[in-house]
Amino acid sequence: MSNILHSQPAADTDRPDVLAHVAGNVRRLRAERGLSQDALAAHAGVSRRMIVGVESGEANVSLSTLDRLAQALDVSFSQIVRPPDMRDNSRIDSLAWRGSDAASRATLLGTVPATREAELWTWSLGSGERYPAEADAADWHEMLYVIEGVLVVELDDGERVVGAGDFLIFTSDRPYIFTNRGDAPVRFVRNVVF
Repeated sequence: MSNILHSQPAADTDRPDVLAHVAGNVRRLRAERGLSQDALAAHAGVSRRMIVGVESGEANVSLSTLDRLAQALDVSFSQIVRPPDMRDNSRIDSLAWRGSDAASRATLLGTVPATREAELWTWSLGSGERYPAEADAADWHEMLYVIEGVLVVELDDGERVVGAGDFLIFTSDRPYIFTNRGDAPVRFVRNVVF
């Protein structure tokens, strides 16, 4: 499973460190709900050691683990990753994932209310990069629009190849993988609706 950033490279020093926000937000939300680290770990289905690492800002945590923590705390994913002093609740603009290739990254741009929430992301995958995603809850959907390159989405019922200017919408209640098999980066917009 791919993870959120452990630290920000020098080129992104103008962006906030997502893990610092996650650490403070999880710690604050857990305390507001009167939960111990053990209780939150049990409710989220993760280890207490993971909770300790998340709250200290030292865990290399997956996006799906953050989803589970948000559900256990009864908040949205964006409430876990957003800066705590943010005034505009719909605009986040935080780098949340980086692959092994420097061109591979995902930035959560913003969210709006839906049944629970809708997220707007920009993504890029360098040549040969893959992003495996765990299954989401029932009734979650992905909406992808490819800006540049060719994105291959591996689903349990086969692959979908999406070229620049094309889009794909699918239910994400099963594991899937974003893949760039080309020689140049692929850039796409991703909406997650739930």
